[in-house]
Order: sequence, then C-alpha cells, then structure tokens
Amino acid sequence: MLRHGPTAWTVERRMQGRTDIALSAEGRAAVSGWRLPRQAAGFAWVTSPLARARETAALLGHGDAPTDARLVEMSFGDWEGRRLADLRVEFGAPMEALEGRGLDFRAPGGESPRDVQQRLAPFLIEVGQREGGLVAVTHKSVIRSLYALATGWPMLGRSPDRLAEFAVHLFTVDTEGKPAVHRLNLPLDAAEREAG
Repeated sequence: MLRHGPTAWTVERRMQGRTDIALSAEGRAAVSGWRLPRQAAGFAWVTSPLARARETAALLGHGDAPTDARLVEMSFGDWEGRRLADLRVEFGAPMEALEGRGLDFRAPGGESPRDVQQRLAPFLIEVGQREGGLVAVTHKSVIRSLYALATGWPMLGRSPDRLAEFAVHLFTVDTEGKPAVHRLNLPLDAAEREAG
C-alpha cells in the first residue's frame, strides 16, 4: 500500500476525501524522487481512480495502472476541505464523542472506517487469490482502515504502530482476504533506505 503524493490540502491538513485534487507542484517533485523498495520489484500496480493517486502512479512509471474504485479515499461528506483541528474547536464535546466511536466515526454525509473495510473486503479476497504481489496507490484513511483490519485496532487513540504518511506498507493477504501486517514504513527515499 502506497499513499499518493502531497497535495495543497495535504500540507494544510484538510480532509480530502472524494474531492478530486491533483498533486501540488511540490508533491509532483517529491514523488518524482521516490524509489520503491526492492521488496516491491516486479509487482503489478493498481490505483485509486482519484487524480492524486493516478498521477502518483504515473510519476512512478505506472501511468497505465488500472484503477479500482474500492481504493478510493473514505468520504468525509460535508466536512471535506475542513481541518480536524477546526472541527474540534467548533463542535467541542460532540466532536470528541464522535471521534470516540473509532471504526464507526462518520462525518455527516460521509463514510466510516468500517464502511471502508467492507468496501475493501472483496478486493482483498481477489488480492489473496492472485499470483504475485500488488502495489496499490491509495489514500491515508484506506491504509489506516486496512491496518485496523489487519491488527484488530479499533481506531481508538493512537495506532499501535506509527504509520508514516509517505512510505510503503507491506501486508500479506490470505486466500480468504484476511490481511496481516508484514512490514510498515518502508522509506521511499533511497538515501533514507540506505541509512536504515
């Protein structure tokens, strides 16, 4: 799993959701310098249909990667374009209660992480039954939802493992679609990989 490169909203910490935002100039420059770790060599590619994911795949030499709507970002409904910090100030205790729902957190008119997990279920079965590895260019909430599914984390409090925003996260998937964490936070920067 690989998150798309930075957009203007990424830098501003805005919830992007289904809003179809392209990479920023800085994001394109960053992705152009990425190199996938050797563990991903020879893998097939698939991408979310949103422009920021497709552009990331293209900049990494996989502009012909098929899209899969099941990899699209979680919908934040009425809150797309908003910052979580601002919503916490605006709504106070009700927002805290909503965040306390973990997997069932849902913005008005949006999806929950549990919805994302259900959307991913048939995709994961297909991945588990295919031959060879797959690089999926997707989104932060999709990766977090998959991580929660793999670890049993109810998405309350901090995740047991830190998930770097711009890194490769390796999961194994069995033939019934059950994911497990293989290795997290593989760096995309060659110098960082050599140092690690």
